[in-house]
Order: sequence, then structure tokens, then C-alpha cells
Amino acid sequence: MKAVVYRQPGKPLMVEQIADPAPARGEAVIRVKYCGICGTDLHSTHNPDRAGPHGTVLGHEFVGEIVALGADTPSGWKQGDRLCTLPFIGCGACPACAHGKPWRCATKQVIGSSDVPGGFAEYARVHLNEAVHLPDAVDWQQGALVEPLAVGLHAVRKVAGGCAGRNVLIIGGGPIGLATALWCRFFGARHVVVSEFDAYRAQMVLEHGATATIDASGDVGAQFRDIVGGPPELIMECVGVPGMIAKAIDLAPAGGDLVIVGFCMQPDTFLPAVAMRKELSVQFVTAYDKSDFTFVVEMLAAGRIDARRMVTGIVGFETFSATFES
Repeated sequence: MKAVVYRQPGKPLMVEQIADPAPARGEAVIRVKYCGICGTDLHSTHNPDRAGPHGTVLGHEFVGEIVALGADTPSGWKQGDRLCTLPFIGCGACPACAHGKPWRCATKQVIGSSDVPGGFAEYARVHLNEAVHLPDAVDWQQGALVEPLAVGLHAVRKVAGGCAGRNVLIIGGGPIGLATALWCRFFGARHVVVSEFDAYRAQMVLEHGATATIDASGDVGAQFRDIVGGPPELIMECVGVPGMIAKAIDLAPAGGDLVIVGFCMQPDTFLPAVAMRKELSVQFVTAYDKSDFTFVVEMLAAGRIDARRMVTGIVGFETFSATFES
């Protein structure tokens, strides 16, 4: 099959022919329809300190159709079924797997890493314990957005006391900040203000739930107060670069809540005394549970949310490498 293969840091990914995957017990092979490019894919190919192994096939935001089933697959699955999946293959027997949290499984394999080839390929191997049926009401493109939407949903679900009626500041208007804004509004936040440098991203978040945007290059706290009339009650940090946690702590009022969503892959520092003096509540979050995937699919199928505008471009193998580098 064709696949986009990573060879070394800083070098463009190459389209190559590799062996077709074969499903093991409880698994399926799907024909990949679409696969999104995640920020972690970029980190793992351009940062020499975080680079994946030679020969890795990346891609974990994918959707597809079953073309082959392994032995002892769970009931309710057949060839031709449409699915999206958590990008993990868990043991299926531990408490984490039983509760739909395969990312906590001690023996998990990660799809789109050196463990298991990912979705930047014609076919991908998945485990059906982690898969979610994709109904016909959810088209393939929206199906490929379930994973990033689930990241935002999981983060908002982790907010102590919820976000209904609260004034929220989201730091960063990239795809995860956008998804977080969407769910904050969905669950009833009064104001959802996104701090962002890029004008295009700022417009995108306004189309997906943000009530206002502010210029991240200016005084974020002052701009927020001008819009809302007070400080943010809840701050969602969705950038994931060094310095952003300290920035969020500085912006938070006494008694405020912080949720750290941005996946920072570099060492970082902040001054605990500042957070302690304010008695801040800080929640770190990662990934998602299977219930997050299920909820996203249900809301897409019911028309309760619409994420189609998140798709800003579609490319094939011919132009993938150049697009990824851009």
C-alpha cells in the first residue's frame, strides 16, 4: 500500500510502498478515507529531541471503512462498516480498557507511532474495542474531525463545576482551542473569549463558538476585562509551548480555575508561589475517553454541532509532503 513515511528530523515525509496491514485478534483493517494533521505530528518530525523512529507512519485523526476483520472480533462489526477510533490498541482486559480509557493501559500501543502505522496510508490496523461506529449522517470529513473535537470535549468535561454561565478565556485559537471554544459554548458558558495572534484563526474560532477574540500580542488581561467587565473565571490553555502555564497563572484571578490542554513537549517553568497566593485550581488533561468519541459522533449525527468549516484543505498523496511541510 501507499503510505507517507517519516525518515529523519527536518526532512520531508516521503510517499513509499509498504506492506499492507493484517488484522490480529479483535482487530480490523480499514481503508482510510481521511486523516487530519495534528500538531504532535509536526513536533515529532521537526524537533530532533522529540523525533520518532526512522520508518514511522504518522497520523491518528483518521476515519475509514472496514475491509478485513481478524479473529474473535466483537459482535456488531462487519466488513463495510464505517468507523472512527481512539488511536490506541489496549489489552482489552485491564480496568483502564474496561472503562474506555485505553491511553492509561500499561501495555497499550499507539496508532500513528513506532508501535502501529497510522492513518497517513491507504489502510490502517485498528482494534475494535477502541472503535466507534460512524453513522451515515456523519460524512467522512466530519468523521476525521472526531478526534480533535474529542480533545476539546474531554478538556471541558474536566472543568470543576462545569463552564455554564462562566466567563472563559481560551489561550490559543488553533484546532484544539477552536474545539474547546465550541464545547464551552455548547455547555453554556456566558462569554468565550479567545486570545490569538493569527487573524485567520481568530475568525475561525468566532465561527465555532467564541463570543469574542483578543489580540494575543497585546495586554490580554486588559482586553478581556474591556469585553467582559472582569477577569476570566476559567482559563483554558490550548497552546502547549513553554511559558503559557505561567502566563495563565498571571492572568487568573484569586480563586480561578485553570485547565491545561496544550500538549507541551519541552521543559517549562512557573512560579508555584503565584498560583498558591491566588489559591488557583489547576487541572491538567490529556487525550480523551471512548465516551468522548461516542458523544462527539452523536452530536454530529444529530446536527447539534457542525465542524465542516474546520476542514481548510484536502490533499492526496501527490501533494501531501509539500502540504505537511508548509
